[in-house]
Amino acid sequence: MVLTDVATLSSARLVIAAILGIAILMVLIIKFKIPAMIAILVGAVLIGLGAGMSFGDIVKAVDDGVGNTLKGIALLVGLGSMFGSILEISGGAKTLAVRMVDKFGDRKAAWALAITGLVIAMPVFFDAGLVILIPLAFSLARRTGRSSLYYAIPLLAGLAVGHAFIPPTPGPVLVATMLGVDLGWVIIIGILCGIVSMVVAGPIWGAYCGKKYFIPVPDYFLDHPDKDDSKLPSFWTVALIILIPLGLIILKSIAGVWDVMAPARPVLGFLGEPFVALTIATLTAMILLGYKNGYTKEELEKVMTKSLEPVGLILLVTACGGVLRYILQYSGLGEVIGQAVSSASLPIVIVAFIVAVFVRISVGSATVAMTMAAGMIAAMPEVSGLSPVHLACVTAAIAGGATVCSHFNDSGFWLVKSLLGIDEKTTLKTWTIMETLVGATGFLCALVISLFV
Repeated sequence: MVLTDVATLSSARLVIAAILGIAILMVLIIKFKIPAMIAILVGAVLIGLGAGMSFGDIVKAVDDGVGNTLKGIALLVGLGSMFGSILEISGGAKTLAVRMVDKFGDRKAAWALAITGLVIAMPVFFDAGLVILIPLAFSLARRTGRSSLYYAIPLLAGLAVGHAFIPPTPGPVLVATMLGVDLGWVIIIGILCGIVSMVVAGPIWGAYCGKKYFIPVPDYFLDHPDKDDSKLPSFWTVALIILIPLGLIILKSIAGVWDVMAPARPVLGFLGEPFVALTIATLTAMILLGYKNGYTKEELEKVMTKSLEPVGLILLVTACGGVLRYILQYSGLGEVIGQAVSSASLPIVIVAFIVAVFVRISVGSATVAMTMAAGMIAAMPEVSGLSPVHLACVTAAIAGGATVCSHFNDSGFWLVKSLLGIDEKTTLKTWTIMETLVGATGFLCALVISLFV
């Protein structure tokens, strides 16, 4: 809906306002290091003023953007963060990695690390998952005499895929919320795109990097003795707990389209609501991984409360992304963009990817790239007519675009460089290309799927 008389404004004015607003937004983030939340909010308001929106309409867009965006994501991000923290401190993440490596053996350990990284990154933040699991990659490199990249790259690829494509990690959740798409379909499409991306950017690219660049195990790790893994929680317990939210959400989506499951739709519809599914998984993790592992109620409460610290920033950035979406929509710019896309005959999946790539390369933050791209795409009228599966493909395309080309302005670039003990040039040739393979492959998979739906 376009408010007041702004719909009568010329398309040229709307486009110029948007270009200037987004340019100022980028300058604030890149040049002046203004926090993304403030920069996006300032940019959105400037777009509204430049487009000729009244003060009242701008205020309404801000209120609607914050309220409508957070009501669908706040609980999910908070619950997902607490769920991940329990998995982290209990040793559940390491349980999966150790068991998978034992099962696959040293020769195929790279595949085990890639799969484990993918699974772990869904409930656990990328940084935490990397810090937990990288010692295992180093242990394998020390034992086999291979370059540490042979094992680290597959692990990183799995973590990147799980972090970017598959809920309940915050990125795809916030995009799905802004686009109004069922999380069940986002999970299904995310898994399909993610598996292909993981294979290409993980074991395949990792094998090449391992042969091309011999990177020894860092000195700081060589001084650390191997830890006792005998007290880790059961593999099947951890696997079951992780599958609870994914399974319930997917069952809800399947029941909605499969008539055979019609009698169970009310129950599955409730249990498959993302906040219900995550609540059940979090409570189960508290009991089976927390209390049964010797954590007191006070200790568990402290860990879960601390896990919410980074959530505030994520939610605020996401809320401001919602403001940008509603400014674009209420100003009429979303319709202008939609008409331009239609006349150019570009599939919306491609447009979503390109927008996310532009922001990712400029700003560095995958979360900001997803937020801004989702806001711009959601403002386009064409989105409302897309099927749930097509919208899930658009979500995957945005996630892919927000993953490519990690470089000097991305904190992940420096974390990987530091942990692996490599220089900037090698990081660009290995990690940056790996991230680009993850994003581009995921996007191509989403594009192919979208052509058939």
